[in-house]
Amino acid sequence: QGAPQDRTLRFATPDGEVALAFDAVVLALGGASWPRLGSDGAWVLSLIEAGAAVAPLQPSNCGFDVAGGWSEYFRSRHAGAPLKNVALTVSGDGAAPAAQIGECVVTETGIEGSLVYALSASIRDRIAQGGSLTVRLDLLPALEATRVAAEVARPRGSRSLATHLKSRLGLAGVKAALLHECLSREQIADPRRLAEAIKAVPLTLAAARPVAEAISTAGGVRFESLRDDLMLHDCPGVFCAGEMLDWEAPTGGYLLTACFASGVAAGLGVLAMLTHGADAR
Repeated sequence: QGAPQDRTLRFATPDGEVALAFDAVVLALGGASWPRLGSDGAWVLSLIEAGAAVAPLQPSNCGFDVAGGWSEYFRSRHAGAPLKNVALTVSGDGAAPAAQIGECVVTETGIEGSLVYALSASIRDRIAQGGSLTVRLDLLPALEATRVAAEVARPRGSRSLATHLKSRLGLAGVKAALLHECLSREQIADPRRLAEAIKAVPLTLAAARPVAEAISTAGGVRFESLRDDLMLHDCPGVFCAGEMLDWEAPTGGYLLTACFASGVAAGLGVLAMLTHGADAR
């Protein structure tokens, strides 16, 4: 906690509160996605009071809930199961569709995992605009739609549909169950509509998971409140870096690299200020 305008910071220590004056300080306080480890976004109010513009913190690299939830049958049998080698397509609001191949996981309430995280910003923003978003899952991205249609329409004799799909297309387990979860009986019984659905299972997402469950957060200190060296315009000597800035990146190395890079930029800004004064750029 602190009062940046007064150029003091207050620390809670085992020996009580300690106030320290500073010439320059770099704040790297994170977002709000790991509150149990201290990254709870409590700094937001202090910086707003100090004159900084702060975009609301939102979940990023996160999972999503399906509208209405899974059926109890599907949830109890498949929560935790991975959907491997699938393609996720996000479209809507007039923007070009975004698609990616990868892997995700069925959760108790929806879907999450690396494939979902990669497109989470687009999904989250479109849900905010429309209240929900229907994405499409291609269960067999390596096969052309014509091949899938031909195999589904092939006569199956006395074999069950489940056996037919498994033997002809390798569809079984959670992928086959997802078709039954998301399609009507009429769609399942119609070879053409079933084949179309295998290449584009409609999945309506209603909300991102809470920010406390997210890997990272979007939002934070807006760049118009910062100089190029990441010092706050209204608080000379106070620099900001890392996830508390208003940006977001895919999970993994991208996220870490950008945090480290902003830390370097802020550190160089501190050196310049201490050497040449607050007006140095």
